[in-house]
Amino acid sequence: MKVFYLNLKKRKYLAISLTIIFILVVYIIGAHSLVATGGLRAINPIYKGDESLQQTAFVCNVVGGTEYIPSMLNILQEHKVKISFFIGGEWARDNPQMLRLISEEGHELGNHGFEHRNHTNLDLDENLNEIKKTEYIIKDITGITTNLFSPPYGEFNNTTLKAASSIGYKTIMWSIDTINWRGDGVDAVIDRTVKNPHNGVFILIHPTEDTVVALPIIIKELKNRGYDIGTISELLSE
Repeated sequence: MKVFYLNLKKRKYLAISLTIIFILVVYIIGAHSLVATGGLRAINPIYKGDESLQQTAFVCNVVGGTEYIPSMLNILQEHKVKISFFIGGEWARDNPQMLRLISEEGHELGNHGFEHRNHTNLDLDENLNEIKKTEYIIKDITGITTNLFSPPYGEFNNTTLKAASSIGYKTIMWSIDTINWRGDGVDAVIDRTVKNPHNGVFILIHPTEDTVVALPIIIKELKNRGYDIGTISELLSE
């Protein structure tokens, strides 16, 4: 009986010891993970605005197509629409006058990284550098500090999200992709946009020839269906 009691006592101590060791291991692994990323937390990307409101916004990623932007701005001005332009840093550096024009027209400026790299292939510091370099250039040209980030190619991972959120950025995606860079025609761009619009939708576009032709048709169709068109920040603030 005494031997049984001692064995039971040993088993109890062993179980407690193993539990303590397990807790310590979990803590050490978690602490190492936080140290590896500077103790940062990922904030989920945003794909759309409030689904209870009949609103939509355009996400226009700009790393080229400069020759089409003046026509796009004229169309947007004619229809009294403001959109969100996500600016690549290299493009901003090489096209300061066009960037100023976009800003002066009252459109929202977002951040699209500097070299249009796939951010899933970058470590934390490289992710931060891509965003902060672009932020600095945009601010130097326009005086505006960006706080929205659209990752190139729509590619991101937890490191990307942690980098963006650590410096006050919301990561913006989209819920409709016009794929207007593909060059498969204006009708295809229009169809992808208007066949299934939904409340709070973010629509991805780029400055292309097809966009210039399709944009006024898309705007009219969305308005005819009762959608208000605003910037990403306007939809998020609602």
